Amino acid sequence: MYFKILVLCLAVLTSNIAISQEKGDVYVDETGLMHWSHNGKEVKGFGVNYSAPFAHAYRSAQKLGVDLKTVIDQDVYHFSRLGFDLYRIHVWDTEISDEEGNLLENEHLEIFDYLLKQLKDRGINFVLTPIAYWGNGWPEPDEDTPGFSNKYGKAESLTDAAAIKAQQNYLAQFLNHVNPYTGNAYKDEPNIIAFEVSNEPHHRGEPEEVTDFIQKMLDAIRSTGTKKPIFYNVTHSINLAEAYFDADIQGGTFQWYPTGLGFQKELEGNLLPNVDDYHIPFDDVITKNGGAKLVYEFDAADVNKSYIYPAMARSFREAGIQIATHFAYDPAYLAHVNTEYNTHYMNLAYTPQKALALMIAGEVFHRVPVNADFGAYPENLIFQDFEISYEDNLAVLNSADKFIYTNTNSLQPKSGDELKLIAGYGNSESVKYEGKGAYFLDKLKDGVWRLEVMPDAILVDNPFGANSLEKTVAIINWNEWEMSLDLPSLTSEFSIEALNDGNKFKPEVFEKTFKIKPGTYLVKASGVDFDKASADLQKFELEEFSAPETTVEGTYVIHEPVKEISSASELEISVEIVSNEKIEKVEVWLQNGNTYESIHLKNKTGYTYSAQVPQKLLAQGFLKYRIIVYTEEGDFTFPGNVVGNPGDWDFHSSDEYRVSIVAKESPIVLFNAIEDEDYIVGEWLPTLNLVPTANPNEAEYRVNVEKLFRKDIENPEATPIYDYSFKYNFNRKTQGRKTEFSRKDKLMVKARALNEKSTKLQLAFVMKNGAAFGKIIDLVPETREYEISLSDLKPVKTVSLPRPYPTFLPYYFEHRNLDEFNIEDVESLQFSIGPGLSEEERFEKHGVGIINVLLQ
Repeated sequence: MYFKILVLCLAVLTSNIAISQEKGDVYVDETGLMHWSHNGKEVKGFGVNYSAPFAHAYRSAQKLGVDLKTVIDQDVYHFSRLGFDLYRIHVWDTEISDEEGNLLENEHLEIFDYLLKQLKDRGINFVLTPIAYWGNGWPEPDEDTPGFSNKYGKAESLTDAAAIKAQQNYLAQFLNHVNPYTGNAYKDEPNIIAFEVSNEPHHRGEPEEVTDFIQKMLDAIRSTGTKKPIFYNVTHSINLAEAYFDADIQGGTFQWYPTGLGFQKELEGNLLPNVDDYHIPFDDVITKNGGAKLVYEFDAADVNKSYIYPAMARSFREAGIQIATHFAYDPAYLAHVNTEYNTHYMNLAYTPQKALALMIAGEVFHRVPVNADFGAYPENLIFQDFEISYEDNLAVLNSADKFIYTNTNSLQPKSGDELKLIAGYGNSESVKYEGKGAYFLDKLKDGVWRLEVMPDAILVDNPFGANSLEKTVAIINWNEWEMSLDLPSLTSEFSIEALNDGNKFKPEVFEKTFKIKPGTYLVKASGVDFDKASADLQKFELEEFSAPETTVEGTYVIHEPVKEISSASELEISVEIVSNEKIEKVEVWLQNGNTYESIHLKNKTGYTYSAQVPQKLLAQGFLKYRIIVYTEEGDFTFPGNVVGNPGDWDFHSSDEYRVSIVAKESPIVLFNAIEDEDYIVGEWLPTLNLVPTANPNEAEYRVNVEKLFRKDIENPEATPIYDYSFKYNFNRKTQGRKTEFSRKDKLMVKARALNEKSTKLQLAFVMKNGAAFGKIIDLVPETREYEISLSDLKPVKTVSLPRPYPTFLPYYFEHRNLDEFNIEDVESLQFSIGPGLSEEERFEKHGVGIINVLLQ
């Protein structure tokens, strides 16, 4: 549903696209690097996980009436458009096997085979993980599937003799299976780089038992005659690293979720420190055994920004990792609801900036040598031809042949006539564009370019929360926007011709500027001859295009009011408005006490409407307002999207936006437990609790820690760190008073120690660059206000929060920031129980109750 299928038929596609040459198997050399056997070149690859043939994605396609093969064609085209050349999946063995491990030739396997054929035709290679051990439910309840994983579960599958036999049977049959679309058995498929035995097995047995189990799996795979490298997951139970390599594996697989999983909302603040270093503490074991390294899954979960993926790719390459796949790409028919994995969100149409960031990350994997060293944050934000900026939410590749960027920037492209590709979002020195979709420009010859423009993507709800097929989190809008081009060899006089099927739009160019709609176009300088049949785009056709249709079915207002300002401040109300009807005007009805006013919001750019609030409404008090959108079909009032406006006699909504306006000398509330507890970032404990105090509208956030150090079952030999830390980012809360920070000189902390005994709490500011400055305070059991002078803050350790997966990654961010404390650069509070405790106190129970933290 919701698709405009504008692609050539499969037969033409297969015959015309430059199919990847048949190649020999991959081998791993003595240094642990994978090479292609037919030419000896180092294996490189980057792409995504994608699970349309299985589980929730498969069932949802049936519910929505989607033709899976059609949408697979669309998504795989987008993989190619983004430059991906690698695919990985943990196959839901529970859906394609029986209890004895016999392979079931069913609809899941058939669709999977079709997917592999489409990937192969685009020159995309694979890493296949035949065993997942999962049920097929997530996020729904598991179904009663026929497979051995359903019968035995993961833990028993690792130890039970019958389960082991079933897995051996299944692995052999899986590799011997012949894909009817390619005619190749998996064991012989040239596009398969390697097999990973299983997904995250989590071994708990003795080393000899683990080695024996793995070897049995390897023997089953090798019994098919395959020569391909076999990898095993080594990121869990890392105390067994030697046992893994005592079996005949050729390498280890890794994951990285540096921002944790399942925060249920977007994480705030600079997360580049979280991805500064992918340190593998057992790397010596891998090196000693000549093992190769690949990443089967990674993501910055619960992050909707575009700056982070290239930094992760850089850290991976520095760690010696050859290939990697992001987890997970949303099938286009699910991306508007993001139900498959709500902590992740990725799709070219719906998350264009993040998709472009993945495109740049892929370039990192192909351009940066393994084991390179670019130093530590923040010096490593510019490396080779790459540049990363948290402040601008920007990642860039600016090389001689490619200019790819995730956001508006003023960088000058490095090259002239050598430039072959531009891919971007927003404005640059090469392209000016108001739309909210990605665009691509491929040079075909001097003076001739292929332009592809995606429709606008607008986020209208929290994509990381409780999602449903009935809840839309993002919409697509096909609009007509102005675009300007300043490209090498393209004179001021050029023409634009629509290429994709059904596209009748005819742009008119004036001084390099024109209106454009989504689609694919030929941009040709005046006087230049070009034969379309000569176009050689390697992995896709000249006329190819695919994008979701417009899904705007009403009027949407995207707006979050400023929480608090001082009466000395100015206030601008800025909103994004999208409607399926023509917008006639937008008003804001405001009230502060007995002062009323209405103002018009003007369309400044794109979907953005804004206006300044009159100063007379900014006196100390509460500014309350509603936004009314007038369309040809009626009026709509926000918040609430209520039909009508507050002037109607029967208008019934009491919802309002509200801004607190305080005296300019008032303290700035950085943290208030009753309001902000849900945004605290830290390891979950069953003893965490929010409890009302005896005072009205006041609550205490209680943190009781039974043990400051608890052995990590995945890393049981780790050096103990006696610390429990949590963090709160106050950017959202204090944005209206940021300019007043420099006029404050102390912190006031209202808190107490729990358990009827004193304890120590270290409170620290974390700055934008990841450095932390704090002080230890001695809490007593009675609630008190503790004063900390900002001049007393000293450098302290920054804890990497959220805690990452895998858990062996460093607890502290080891930075090289030498900057002094600057109150204008702070963005988070870090609370730590552990610093300052004696050797004996480290082993005791500690608890704190925090009510608020003020800056005054």
